[in-house]
Amino acid sequence: MKLLSPRSLEEALTLRAESGARIFAGGTDIFPERATRRGWGDGREESFVDLFQIPGLNVIAREGGDWRLGCLVTWSDLIHASLPPQFDGYRAAARDVGGVQIQNRGTLVGNICTASPAGDGIPCLIALEARVELKSLRGTRLVPISEFITARRRTACEPDEIVTALLVPSRDNAVSAFRKLGARRYLVISIAMASAVIETSPTERITRARVAVGACSEVAQRLPALEAAMSGAKLDATLADLVEEVHVQHLTPVDDMRSSAIYRREAAKQIVRELLIALASPQQAEAA
Repeated sequence: MKLLSPRSLEEALTLRAESGARIFAGGTDIFPERATRRGWGDGREESFVDLFQIPGLNVIAREGGDWRLGCLVTWSDLIHASLPPQFDGYRAAARDVGGVQIQNRGTLVGNICTASPAGDGIPCLIALEARVELKSLRGTRLVPISEFITARRRTACEPDEIVTALLVPSRDNAVSAFRKLGARRYLVISIAMASAVIETSPTERITRARVAVGACSEVAQRLPALEAAMSGAKLDATLADLVEEVHVQHLTPVDDMRSSAIYRREAAKQIVRELLIALASPQQAEAA
């Protein structure tokens, strides 16, 4: 592989536009992909634009009404950052991504650009209503995360664009959580996962809810019918009773080596119930 190492974002954008080279950040998905391809006899060489020499892309900062997560922010950076409770679910997902070595190297943006149906961070970003910042020599555009991932391993990023940041609207009165199911606790691809971000009134009534499920469709999906049912409800353990079959009927899970589609759909319901209990009674959820 050929690595191009620009020292500025402008230089990186120029290389991207002129060469069509892929972007290299953490490399935690690129190296396994290359090994797999070579195992099947595909020995072609590729060029990559390495972003790690460019300053300022690994910063988490509050900018106006948004939290900005630069494209070189790693899972470990997210875990250790001082962030409000709306990010608790995303941070929980970060702790479940691979081992510490992967967390130290893998990036949040790399996770969405890989666009795996089982990408643990994607439901969290959907529930957070994040936007994706894309830059090119033509300018800058913002794309909602729900529109950025278009299909399995496919995104809205154009051949001359670089994803430079994630922008998350600040929700000072929000709480969040994340749950996943795998064949074991760590170092495993998820069978099903869910994340939720809930905003409440001073009386602990839900004013807004976003719930997203991953690994149960080609692209992670929100549960709009459940979100509507939760509006105005009390933030307590009875929230779990609201989850019904109709809320997950639009999911399109598949049969694969990790699970059957039927099991995935049932697992999604149970994970969402556990998620809502965790949000309402964090201490009870930890004890369980």
